[in-house]
Amino acid sequence: MSLSIQGKTAIVTGAGRGIGLAVARHFVERGAHVMFADTDEAALAEAMSDYDERDPHVRGFSGRMSEKLATANLLSATLDAFDRVDILVNAHRLVKASDPLDTDLDVLEQLLRQNMMAGLRMTQIVAKRMIKQAEADPETGAAGAIVNISTLAALHPVPTMLGYSIAYAAQEQATRGMALALAPHRIRVNGVRFGSVMSHELKDSLRDKPDLRSKIVAATPMGRIAAADELVDTVLYLASEASRFVTGQIVTVDGGRSLSDRVAVQTV
Repeated sequence: MSLSIQGKTAIVTGAGRGIGLAVARHFVERGAHVMFADTDEAALAEAMSDYDERDPHVRGFSGRMSEKLATANLLSATLDAFDRVDILVNAHRLVKASDPLDTDLDVLEQLLRQNMMAGLRMTQIVAKRMIKQAEADPETGAAGAIVNISTLAALHPVPTMLGYSIAYAAQEQATRGMALALAPHRIRVNGVRFGSVMSHELKDSLRDKPDLRSKIVAATPMGRIAAADELVDTVLYLASEASRFVTGQIVTVDGGRSLSDRVAVQTV
């Protein structure tokens, strides 16, 4: 089985920082052509500053991932730069607290739109392109791989993060549903559910809540918080031919936290 993605073209959303950036950088190191995409233009510019603007393997795109036009423009920019797309990693996410007793559903709708619908829409538009490519070259084998980045909150909801939890539970079901729909077209759709990972958002939370780190460590059987890079190899596996008979699966990378009976702590 090969973990190679040499010469493949990947779109990675949420690539301005954290998990998305770690994935995008690793894909470049593995020889892929990578479109770094993010809503935050400043974060994306900083991430792209590590690469020569003339590097033929790397491009950047900034746009609101929750808008239909942005997703269409992102695919168009990728095709203009690299002619095709073989891998999509939906890593963009919005983290926001929500009151479960609040009758104002604006926050819930925003979280659903950005954490579930944006990725689903991107999956749909990219899948159509992958199908077209496969029809033009039926001898290539797999038509494409899509990986959705999820969170342990989808499995163990936290009341103060209810909207966030609901959005990712919906995203995981969309992962399974799209896997079934796209399997006949030789497109695989999988997810990676993370737990105690040092994301950009968790760093902010740790600054605001000094006691949060000890709570996370105590709730994690492996006794530590993972680096963002520690999710990367799982994403690479699901994006590569090494997982060519794997689809519709959500792989949990959480240091054993989901196995514990301890009360969930509010983390992102």
